[in-house]
Amino acid sequence: MQNIDVDKTLNIEQIKLLIQKSKETPIYLHILFAVLMGLRKQEINGLKYSDIDFINRKLHLQRQLGVDPKKSKEECAKKTYTKQEIALKTYSSQRILDIPDMVFEAILEEKKRYERNKSRRINDKYNPFQDLGYICCSTYGHPRSKGFHVRYYKALLQENNLPQIRFHDLRHTFATLLLMNNYNLKAVSQLLGHASTIITANVYFDQEKVVIDCVKEITQYINKVKPKDVEEGELNTIKLDTNLVTSRFIE
Repeated sequence: MQNIDVDKTLNIEQIKLLIQKSKETPIYLHILFAVLMGLRKQEINGLKYSDIDFINRKLHLQRQLGVDPKKSKEECAKKTYTKQEIALKTYSSQRILDIPDMVFEAILEEKKRYERNKSRRINDKYNPFQDLGYICCSTYGHPRSKGFHVRYYKALLQENNLPQIRFHDLRHTFATLLLMNNYNLKAVSQLLGHASTIITANVYFDQEKVVIDCVKEITQYINKVKPKDVEEGELNTIKLDTNLVTSRFIE
């Protein structure tokens, strides 16, 4: 397993710029979920409003979208073969996460758009709105495809002189900055949905590559994304449903 090269992650200022510039694009929430919560691309596409505890601001990851190996392309409806609801990568990928304020506000705005589109198109005779509850969806309610984000994401990087990193590297950025700030390994592993802390350590720990600098700036970032129950200076625990988190599986 390869270590993460920090040259392929973003720094604090680059993250702020990416978030700012993505706000008027269709992938704003994709960006927030990846860089502020560390979600995988297909986990993001599989999120539904029913996964959110709006009162306590919690997100329960329960599914992802992808190809169901038990079904052939012919068995699936048109354009749905790669957008089927399937189990998450491992049992440990099922997790309950606190939603940062910025992400929560964006979800509320997206929900308003969802309801507007639903009311306008639900009775459309030819192309009615599909009320499936996906957070990241088209104006007709259809879930986003695996590659939907690509052209928007590449344009964002190019137009703003940002490093040409993969979308998945936003997840790595999230984890790397937490670990560079000495965030507890087990907590980061649980946030990422890794089956074991060994996986997290193997991927993200390489002292020759990880250089700890700009700690004050990183701390500001950590304060925005850390769970509310973690007190300042006590970054060694995280409140998670123990029934959903286990380290006995391997990736």
